[in-house]
Amino acid sequence: MKISSNFDAGNIEVIEAVNPGNIRLCIAKDNKSDFYQWFYFRLTGAKGQLCAMTIENAGGAAYARGWEGYQACASYDREEWVRVSTTYHDGEITIQHIPESDSVYYAYFAPYSMERHHSLVSQAAEDERVSLHVIGETLDGQDMDLLTIGDMAVGKKVIWVIARQHPGETMAEWFVEGFLERLLDEEDALSRSLLEKAVFYVVPNMNPDGSRRGHLRTNAKGANLNREWENPNVATCPEVFYVRGKMDETGIDLVLDVHGDEALPYNFIACFEGIPDPDEAKLDLAYEYQRQLMQYNPDFQMEYGYPKDTPGTANMTVGTHQLAHRFQAVAMTLEMPFKDTANCPRPETCWSPRRCRKLGHSNLDALAAIIDRL
Repeated sequence: MKISSNFDAGNIEVIEAVNPGNIRLCIAKDNKSDFYQWFYFRLTGAKGQLCAMTIENAGGAAYARGWEGYQACASYDREEWVRVSTTYHDGEITIQHIPESDSVYYAYFAPYSMERHHSLVSQAAEDERVSLHVIGETLDGQDMDLLTIGDMAVGKKVIWVIARQHPGETMAEWFVEGFLERLLDEEDALSRSLLEKAVFYVVPNMNPDGSRRGHLRTNAKGANLNREWENPNVATCPEVFYVRGKMDETGIDLVLDVHGDEALPYNFIACFEGIPDPDEAKLDLAYEYQRQLMQYNPDFQMEYGYPKDTPGTANMTVGTHQLAHRFQAVAMTLEMPFKDTANCPRPETCWSPRRCRKLGHSNLDALAAIIDRL
C-alpha cells in the first residue's frame, strides 16, 4: 500500500500509511504562506480493503467551516468523480472508502490539471474566431494564456472572464470549459448573437503556478492574487500585473471573476456595492444578470451569499471592487460550492464538473438578457 502526490496539483504529506484502517495524513501549506486546504493524492495497493484516511491538520485549514457537511471526491480514472464518506471531528477529517481498484485518487474537488488547461486552450485556439496570446510569464516560467474571441469592431461590448485566481478552486476552470464550449458552438444561435455584439477576453487560469504546485489560494511566492489588483507588482504577482495591463488596453464593460467558496453550499454572485463610487445603474444590471441566471439555471440562487458592503468600505485590492471602480464596469464575483448546493442537492456527486460546465452555459443566457444595456 502506498500514498503519493508527486504529480500535477498533488498535495498531501504522509505521517503513517501501514494499516489501511489507520492512515494518517496532513495537508502541506501553500509555499511561503499559511494557507492550506487543497488535497489531492493517489492510494495504491488497497483494493477491496476498508481504508480510513485521517487528515490530522484539517482543523487549522484556511476555512475549517468548509469541512462541515463536506464529502471528499474520489476517482479511478480522473474523469468521473464521486463523493465518498467523510466525517469531521475534533479538527480532523476522516475519509472512509473501500477501493474497487488498486489505484484510486482522492481530492478536495475534481482537479483541473495543467495538461487539461493546455488542451482547453489549444482546442479553443483552433477556432478561426479565437486568438491566443501569451501576455506574460509566471514566476515559475509558465505562460499566461489569454483567449480573445471575436473582433474588436466599433461599438462592440468588451466582456472579460477570468477564473482560478485561487488555484484550489478548480470548479472555476470547469466553469470556463463549459462557457467556452457553448460560446464557440456555431450551432448555438444565442452564442452567435453574442459574438455579433461583443468581444470576449477569457483567462481560463489566472494562477498556473499555484495550480501545478497544489496550492489552495496563492501563487509561487505566496501572493493571494485577489488582493493584488490595486497596485500589482510584476516581481511578486505578474499574473495580475499582465492581466490588468491588458484590461487597461481593452477597457471593460462587464467582467466575471469565477471562484469557489469552501463553506457556503450555494452558487451566488458578489458585486461591488462597497466601492467609493458605485454606479446604481451598473449595480441594477448586475442584479438583473443574477435574476436572469436564476431563471435559466436553478442551481443558482440569490438568497444566500456574502453580506453587501456599504459604499466606501470595500477592500479595493480585490479584483471585482477594483475593476468596477477603475473601468466603471459591471463587475461580479461568481462563487460555486465545494460541497453540494443546498437548494438543488445531488448527493452522489454533489457539486461536480458537469454542473460547473452547465452553469457556464447558463451564464451566456444571463449575459444575452442584459448585453444591450451595458
